[in-house]
Order: sequence, then structure tokens, then C-alpha cells
Amino acid sequence: MSFAEQLSRLQAFLDADDLHDEALDYVAAHGYLTALSICPEQVPEREWIDALFAEPPHYRSDAEREEIEGTLIQLKAHIARQLASDDDPELPCELDLGDDPDDSDLRGWCIGFMEGVFLREDIWFENAEDEVSELLLPIMVGSGLFDEQPEFSDIARDQDLMNEMIEQIPELLTALFLLFNAPEEKPALLKPRH
Repeated sequence: MSFAEQLSRLQAFLDADDLHDEALDYVAAHGYLTALSICPEQVPEREWIDALFAEPPHYRSDAEREEIEGTLIQLKAHIARQLASDDDPELPCELDLGDDPDDSDLRGWCIGFMEGVFLREDIWFENAEDEVSELLLPIMVGSGLFDEQPEFSDIARDQDLMNEMIEQIPELLTALFLLFNAPEEKPALLKPRH
């Protein structure tokens, strides 16, 4: 089976209605795996797979469980390769929150990403809290998880600012990846401004 076929089977599995309410769908799982690929500490596979599903899914067989978990692990490796390459990573959704952000795939992707950050929140902010916070801001805004906080609700009301921030997400992912995994190659985005 090709990787594309495996991904479409994974997508069908994650987007099915019979998973736990808190399980991540395919787009959110992609955001989650992206955060795990960036995180400077490797989270054990069992831990992140169990957290992704919230509770164990009802697999039809052991073979299906192995296939789904194996594809998730491959997808995470694929995302890590994209992050390490010179190209901006590709998101599985439009960089657009649309007219109803709560229904947009991008919101789901950003929520999934933040779920991945929350698994090891201390590690993310351990060494470069200001830089990491600045780079995460567009994803935090996109997730809608922080809208209760005044600074986030102000941004959410400014459509142009929101769109501008969201368009930066792919390059910010690369910047975060380099910050954690190749600090000596700090991207221009983070060089001190004079």
C-alpha cells in the first residue's frame, strides 16, 4: 500500500463518528504531530498515540490497530522531514479561518498543534520563552482556545491582522523547528532587530 493510500485510510478512520468526542480528527492530528515533531523532547509513541485518541478506539482487529498506529508514526516522520527541509511545511488545510472560524479546518489544525504543545508545555517554554511565545502566537490565535484573554480577543476582532498572522504559520513552523533542533541556524525571522 502506498503512503498516500495509508493516509487516506488513516483519514477515514480519524474522521469517523465513532471515535471518542475528544479524539483528534485527521486535520487536528496533523497539527498535533507537527507540534510533536518540533518539540525538543521526544514524547514516547504510546503516550502520544493514547492522548490523540483520548480513549482506545474500537479497532476491528489487531491488524487494523497496527496499521493505524503505524501510519500515524509514519506521518509524524514525514512531517519531521518536511520541517527539516528547506521548503515551508504543507498544512492539510487552507490557511484561512473562513466566515465561521469554529468550523474551519485551520482552527482544528491549530487546536491539534496546541494539544501537542500541552503534552510537554514546560519543555517548549524552558529556554526561549519570549521567542517561542512570539512564534506560537498565530497558532494560539488560530486555535481560538485563548479567546477569553483580552489580548487574544483584540486580535480576533481585527480580521486583517488575523489573516496576516495565519499566513505566517508555515514559516513559523520552520522557525520553531530550527530554534529547537538547530539553534545555531537561527532563522532570520528571529534575529534581533536593530
